[in-house]
Amino acid sequence: MFRVSREIDFCYGHRLLNYDGKCRHLHGHNGRVVITLESAELDHRGMVIDFSEIKDVVSRWIDDELDHRMILRKDDPVVPVLKQQGEPMFLMDANPTAENIAKLIYDFTRDHGFPIVEARLWETPRCYATYGGEAGD
Repeated sequence: MFRVSREIDFCYGHRLLNYDGKCRHLHGHNGRVVITLESAELDHRGMVIDFSEIKDVVSRWIDDELDHRMILRKDDPVVPVLKQQGEPMFLMDANPTAENIAKLIYDFTRDHGFPIVEARLWETPRCYATYGGEAGD
C-alpha cells in the first residue's frame, strides 16, 4: 500500500457540553489535522494523489468552514448569542470533541472522493484524536 499525508493547520474555538473540566468553557486551540490517504496502486503520474488536489478541496474547506470559528454543538445555549453578535460558527450535531472533529474532517474528505484512511487532529502539541473510519468505508 502507498500512503500520503498532508498536515493542515487551523485555529478554532469550542466548548464541551455535559463536561465537568475546563473545556466546558469557551476556549480556543491551534489545531493541526493530518489526513492520510492510501492506495494499492499509483495513478498515471506515479502518485496516490497530487498534494495540490488535497489542498484545493480539503484545506480550502477547513479554511472556509472551520478556521477561526467557534465549533459548537447545535443546541449549545450560547449559539443564539454568538449569532446575534455575528460571530462565525460551525455547528455540529455532536459535542465538538477532538474525536468528533477528526471524524467530521474524515467524513468530508471521504465524501469528496479521496481514499482517506485516517484523520488525526492535534488539539495541543501533546494531545490528538484519530478517526480511521469503519469497516467497509
